[in-house]
Amino acid sequence: MSLLENVRTSAADAFDAGAFSDRLRLAQSAARTLATATTAVKNAALEAIAHDLIEHVDDIVAANAHDLERGRGSGLADGLLDRLALSPRRVHDLADAVLDIVAIADPVGETARGRTLPNGVHLEQVRVPFGVVGAIYEARPNVTADIAALALKSGNAVVLRGGSAAERTNAVLVSVIQGALARTGLPEASVQTIDGFGRAGAAELMRARGYVDLLVPRGSAQLIQTVVTESTVPVIETGAGVVHIVLDESAREDWAVEIVHNAKVQRPSVCNAVETLLVHAAAAERLLPPVLQALRASGVTIHADARATAIFPDSVPATDEDWATEYMSLDLAVRVVDTLDEAIDHIRRYSTHHTESIITNDLGNADRFLAEVDSAVVMVNASTRFTDGGEFGFGAEVGISTQKLHARGPMGLPELTSTKWIVRGSGQIRR
Repeated sequence: MSLLENVRTSAADAFDAGAFSDRLRLAQSAARTLATATTAVKNAALEAIAHDLIEHVDDIVAANAHDLERGRGSGLADGLLDRLALSPRRVHDLADAVLDIVAIADPVGETARGRTLPNGVHLEQVRVPFGVVGAIYEARPNVTADIAALALKSGNAVVLRGGSAAERTNAVLVSVIQGALARTGLPEASVQTIDGFGRAGAAELMRARGYVDLLVPRGSAQLIQTVVTESTVPVIETGAGVVHIVLDESAREDWAVEIVHNAKVQRPSVCNAVETLLVHAAAAERLLPPVLQALRASGVTIHADARATAIFPDSVPATDEDWATEYMSLDLAVRVVDTLDEAIDHIRRYSTHHTESIITNDLGNADRFLAEVDSAVVMVNASTRFTDGGEFGFGAEVGISTQKLHARGPMGLPELTSTKWIVRGSGQIRR
């Protein structure tokens, strides 16, 4: 029986509260094992996972084809279909990302700070795993491999709710991962999917305080908001990407054309793709035609305000809704602003605090933008597509945190750890 045939029945279980609790208890037990696993053991497991992903590429792609066919039939948006799709090349990329994590330093046990008190008591703050990490996401099977690998290397068990759109793909991926774990001596329950429990399982995961130590949502703004508002488990909020690029009056034309085109067109369905372009009025006549012509040649629909439309008529009128929209498609909102202050005010109003970039040759404007724009990643003269754990050298990412507590920006291995204080004495008492 192939992996695909094997998972068809396992993904169809009705919700059973007892079985669900058993899964979480197994995850807790696995987390205790992982917390004391050596770096060598964890790396061996990751190498086995990377090997098995490639070994089972045909099974993974076949399962993904079923999910894609079902997604097209149900009217899944093109952007979500792109995120859902796994080609053989993308599966090899997943395996490469897992191997990249092998090469990254293990944060567990790392000393964050320490000191010896005057009485001789030694204090040391060290990084430790969270324990059990939950993840709720949709139509993103790459997240299954990425989060599993990052969780394992950082000593955490992970419980995955990947949604119905990618259910068969995720089931095969988890089966492959669990096989590699068993072969290398780590508990299979270190990585589990609860997709078979349906929406009720997702709701229970959000209420599993005491079983799950941290929950990470990835997906639409609606999904993320639901998890943030309904979860009793601590949540790291990963945000939708209403991402901005500002072209100031000093921006180089060649940089503006290439950076905006890359940020919109290279992969429009991802959260670090630009969605709104703000152009200084003093540069609009010079920059808008070449920038927007390059975008139109690649099939981008321009949603322009009246001033941008006057310069570039091949556009559709922008509405207030456009400024707050994460298109995840070949669409871009464009507005002409009179000052950098106006651009920053626009970002403050509509940004999801993910990534913003300015194209400028003015050092003062660059410094102001970096200081005054309050997003997880703020850039000067670079494409927003660089906001990514792989590009930042993390191997992969759990998500892009847009909140301010614990983690912000691309989340790698250190962001999946907490700390504890270790105190060593020699008979001291407090006086």
